[in-house]
Amino acid sequence: MTTAPPDPHDPGLDNPVWASLTSTHAHLAEVSGRAARFPVDVSPFAGAADLGDPAGWAGLAALAGPSASVVLPGLTVAPPAGWTTRSLIPGVQMVAPESFGVSAPGDGPPVRELGEDDVPEMLDLVRRTRPGPFAARTRLLGTYLGIREEGRLVAMAGERLRPPGATEISAVCTDESVRGRGYASHLLRAVAAGVRARGETPFLHAAGENVSAIRLYAALGFRHRRDITFALLQTPPA
Repeated sequence: MTTAPPDPHDPGLDNPVWASLTSTHAHLAEVSGRAARFPVDVSPFAGAADLGDPAGWAGLAALAGPSASVVLPGLTVAPPAGWTTRSLIPGVQMVAPESFGVSAPGDGPPVRELGEDDVPEMLDLVRRTRPGPFAARTRLLGTYLGIREEGRLVAMAGERLRPPGATEISAVCTDESVRGRGYASHLLRAVAAGVRARGETPFLHAAGENVSAIRLYAALGFRHRRDITFALLQTPPA
């Protein structure tokens, strides 16, 4: 897989959680100094302006409280003394080609925007398919689209992190009963069309072990921008 050089037009991609929480999602941010996080019922993600600065770690600890879990996407430095690393999940960050999402998604099943009334079914679909973190208020991060068959939600995708100039496509999931029909690709194009309509660049993250998803994204033209580690940490005890 060829790695593209960092895109100078998307500097927020290097620190997407902090960039999102200090711009588009500032209205959702819980902030302490130079650190911020989403409410836990929106997303488990937290970030800091600079994890090389002790003040960033102090802010994260203040937000989470003692002996609490913190999820840091893109961790590149060792946590300071007192922090415990519970797990490290290798992943990739991929960026859509310039043409992806410019036109309508093409022929396929009807795609509908999902709202508050759809949340129970969205949570159930996520439980069955495990695309990544998704909580009761995650849909507040952006637009989520779904496909229904016989009234039942069988596939969805939506928007998560939104650093300036870019939007992450996330929660791409398809029920096992309808896999192989191209629903994930159809939804990816539909979500990307909304992102492009705002003049933004679609990007996404995937766990390194999710080979089938990475293969799909690459086939659609997404390029590997960088490897990224999702770190689950525990704050120091009181």
